[in-house]
Amino acid sequence: MDFQRRNLSVQRLSVAGGLSVLSALRSVDGLRLFLDLRDSAGQAELEQHFAEVTKLGESAIARPWPGADAGLGLVETPAEPGLFAGLRTALSLWNGESVETVRSWLLWLNGQHGLQAALILDRSPPDEAVAAADQLEAALRDTPDLAGLRLVLVSADVALGDPKLGHEAHPMNLPDAPGKDRMEAPLPDPWRAPIQFHAWYELARWQFLTGARSVLALDPIDLLPAPEAGVPTVFEAAETLRGAYLPLSGQRAYPWTLRPDAPAEFGDHICTRFDAGPDLARWCVAPAKGGAGGLWRWRRITGMRAAPVPRDFYRCVALRTASQADQPQAVSRLVPKSSLVENPVLAAISTQLGAAPRRIPQAALRPIDGPGQDVTIVSTMKNEGPFILEWLAYHRIVGIEKFLIYTNDCTDGTDHFLKLLARKGLIEHRENPYRESGLKPQHAALAAADREALVTGASWVICMDVDEYINVKTGDGTLAALFAAVPDANLISMTWRLFGNGDVQGFDPAPIIGQFDRCAPEMARKPHQAWGFKTMFRNLGLFRKLGVHRPKGLVAALSDRINWVNGSGRAMPESVYRTAWRSSLSTVGYDLVQLNHYAVRSAESFLVKRDRGRVNHVDRDQGLAYWFRMNNNSEVERGIMRMIPALEQEMARLLADPEIRAAHEGCIAAHRAHIARLIETEQYSRFYAEITGERMQRLSRMHRHFGTNVFLAGPEVIPDDIVFKDHPADFFFNVPPVAEAEHD
Repeated sequence: MDFQRRNLSVQRLSVAGGLSVLSALRSVDGLRLFLDLRDSAGQAELEQHFAEVTKLGESAIARPWPGADAGLGLVETPAEPGLFAGLRTALSLWNGESVETVRSWLLWLNGQHGLQAALILDRSPPDEAVAAADQLEAALRDTPDLAGLRLVLVSADVALGDPKLGHEAHPMNLPDAPGKDRMEAPLPDPWRAPIQFHAWYELARWQFLTGARSVLALDPIDLLPAPEAGVPTVFEAAETLRGAYLPLSGQRAYPWTLRPDAPAEFGDHICTRFDAGPDLARWCVAPAKGGAGGLWRWRRITGMRAAPVPRDFYRCVALRTASQADQPQAVSRLVPKSSLVENPVLAAISTQLGAAPRRIPQAALRPIDGPGQDVTIVSTMKNEGPFILEWLAYHRIVGIEKFLIYTNDCTDGTDHFLKLLARKGLIEHRENPYRESGLKPQHAALAAADREALVTGASWVICMDVDEYINVKTGDGTLAALFAAVPDANLISMTWRLFGNGDVQGFDPAPIIGQFDRCAPEMARKPHQAWGFKTMFRNLGLFRKLGVHRPKGLVAALSDRINWVNGSGRAMPESVYRTAWRSSLSTVGYDLVQLNHYAVRSAESFLVKRDRGRVNHVDRDQGLAYWFRMNNNSEVERGIMRMIPALEQEMARLLADPEIRAAHEGCIAAHRAHIARLIETEQYSRFYAEITGERMQRLSRMHRHFGTNVFLAGPEVIPDDIVFKDHPADFFFNVPPVAEAEHD
């Protein structure tokens, strides 16, 4: 075992503002200075003082003018091309991973790919670097299989990381870590933060590696699978290339869970994300055959051709995160566990290593007896009394007979009406447990509904509100026709079509679907609420719980059994499986089904909605900005009106029951009285005048002309000369960015 140590010592230039020099390297073709540009003084003067400057992020490589070397006042470092001459070498960054991790990694590359040497930059601060080097050297000398290995460990007396960021292993710096918007940022740690001295790879090249047989750029947490029989190793493959390098394509790997009694190992990493492909890049090159051109960088070699077929590798994330705390981070802090599936390549490597990883629990689809076309709607309501009967009757005629409805804090008879309907066997009603649970009303209701027999025993489930109507646009307008159109689907997302008030100001208890026919165009990408969707899902156990827009808690092991389609019957991509709540240009579709969203109804009814408050965002006012966003009267769309005859017949049948009629009429009367009380107040009288005025009516037909920021800021940012002038079809207006609003 040949273990050697080197150090990068900072010097200061006597020109260009005294920039930091990590190496003044003398090789056969002259002097190269490797500069740290994080000290910005003098950057502008670089071109004046040097014949050639190549910037690499916050670092640079500078070549002095001929004959100017002596005037720089630097101690030069001679190149050592013989140190790795003829050797297959790994070029790596070591950022606090355990000595055992580094030892295991070297053993694997040596045994599976014929690694002969390694050049490793140790990111440790000076007070830790000597001890880390001693421990690594002792471990490697006690490993007989590495007796022939040459290892050069390079340290630095200056921090090379981003001074604004925390430890590279902190979840804030991990691409897959969930909940970053709620995460407290770590303290800056430039010694362990992601490296900013990107010139390291060129420094390593010209100081040590020009004579290497081949160089593999990988770190000690990057696992390179063994080649299959008859396939060359990564080094052998790179050595066959002339004027090119071998690219490596990687993805992050995770354990399913960490063992409390032992540190993480390579063999624990048996999982990858089902919804994220390779997004990491590294490389392997034979310097003599690749040529002196190109620029060695972390992800690639620029200026050099890449071979067309990359080799795969896996970044074992928990090996690094374990290094920043006494207790390793839970896997759920590193990656959403609902995205993890077992990777067969990693599982085979784990077996080869003799590891005993924690396995993902077995999962199986829940069987559904019979044709399985019964649907349960789960809904939450507050002061929606006048609109309940129509909504119930409509969804009964399209084929839904099961309704689980939660109410809270009603003052207009909504809860009494629903209790009556429950007694009649038409729905099931529950008091919303949000106070006891501490959750917001809709979230509390959905959490409770997860345990209800009406949900657990249903074939299909959808969570939706009383202002949403499932508009089936195929066949006879029923769900049976929709199921026939997409017989293999087990999730169907229905994108909102926002229906405005159509300049209807006064409350009228006539059917909503007959009163309001003006709406947003299908391709209304703005505001971001315009393409929200609700998802009807087959109750197969693919997900663990209900969600407002789609089921949540994906059982990732069953992700390959998902057949999720949009409103046109086209397959939804894996990227929507866990978190999406709205459609995009690639996922929107209205051909088979849409969700008519009557979010504002009449101006008078909107006063009651504003006064009632919101079901989730209870502390946010449904004021002028909400009316502006949701009141889109751009187009006429009357497709759902074909269902009015059947709707009226079903409503008449229900109203033939005297108790139901009395309760329904009582809710209407209470709604009218509520409107009257609000109109009498100065606040709501002024608000009503504003939303029914000419300005807001004109804006409701101008949405296509506005950028996203206008909807986030509110209608006040739109000048009157834009509102009250006619504009060409391609007219566009926007304002500077503002904080993004919540979805509704």
